[in-house]
Amino acid sequence: MDKSQKSGHRCLPKRIILVRHGESQGNLDMAAYTTTPDCRIPLTPLGVVQARTAGDRIQQVVSEGGRAAKWKVYFYVSPYERTRATLREIGRAFPRKRIIGVREECRIREQDFGNFQVEERMKVIKETRERFGRFFFRFPEGESAADVFDRVASFMESLWRDIDMRRLEQDDNLDVNLVIVSHGLTSRVFLMKWFKWTVDQFERLNNPDNCEFRVMQLGPGGEYSLAIHHTPAELQLWGLSPEMIADQQWRATAVRGSWYENCPWHLDNFFHHLKDSSDDDGSSDECYNA
Repeated sequence: MDKSQKSGHRCLPKRIILVRHGESQGNLDMAAYTTTPDCRIPLTPLGVVQARTAGDRIQQVVSEGGRAAKWKVYFYVSPYERTRATLREIGRAFPRKRIIGVREECRIREQDFGNFQVEERMKVIKETRERFGRFFFRFPEGESAADVFDRVASFMESLWRDIDMRRLEQDDNLDVNLVIVSHGLTSRVFLMKWFKWTVDQFERLNNPDNCEFRVMQLGPGGEYSLAIHHTPAELQLWGLSPEMIADQQWRATAVRGSWYENCPWHLDNFFHHLKDSSDDDGSSDECYNA
């Protein structure tokens, strides 16, 4: 056991990168779902090209344009054919010595829309979802986004165990980057869980394009933020509100553990007319950090 492990030091990955799969046959033609199980839907030729391009772009991010010398990647991938095919193409951009490992992870699979899907029926069901709300609407014989949230939360617990037990070969002198190749809704739910976004905030979010990726980068204070790699204009395009963007900008330089104290907008989502510190009964602000 090395010194950092004995002291309880947590060596965190420098980046967690969420990638949506390339264009699939189902994205091109929804009729594909009527004859092919969702898990077996392949990439289109364009999807293959998108995945290769994404691999080159991700390699540039983690190598910092070739300036970084000590970096590696670890991949998690959904078991669906389109995500595994996307990973194969992304992997072309990385020398073998830069890849720590890869794990297929069932909990980051696509939202279950039911078994074989009748195209016209699915159109009506998805229109109903828009009226009901995307997070809590459950597809007949399938899942809601809330169900996906539960299994993504379970995956995160395993992810933290991998980090704490140093299964990802973390080292203070090595930049480890986690790349999670998954699906649009799954990635949005992952961000929701990680950043403690509310259901209303989730409902604002736009789905990433095929092979678009989101970079969560570790700030100097130990918090991950989307605002280190991405611009406010990008975050706004994804559907983040001004308050959500301000939170990401704060996280970019924040000291881990002071989130509630420095992000009053979060409390404002739940309470109205809270007293200012000068108006309270003398109790300490420490209650917010309890």
